[in-house]
Amino acid sequence: MSLDRNVRTVGPQASWTEIWHLWTVFVPRRSINGQLVYGKVWRRHDGRDWIYKKFTEYDSEAAA
Repeated sequence: MSLDRNVRTVGPQASWTEIWHLWTVFVPRRSINGQLVYGKVWRRHDGRDWIYKKFTEYDSEAAA
């Protein structure tokens, strides 16, 4: 019997995998004016890969 080491088994997920984290991302390129490109995203691990969502900031005074 041979074992296939490329097969990943997904065991029970840790509790932290269900939590979205606010993450700052740096893109490895520069903008038109020469500055680094960066931004904030929501990030969560699904047990196998990272999932990213767009983070949109809002003005708390304008929302009230």
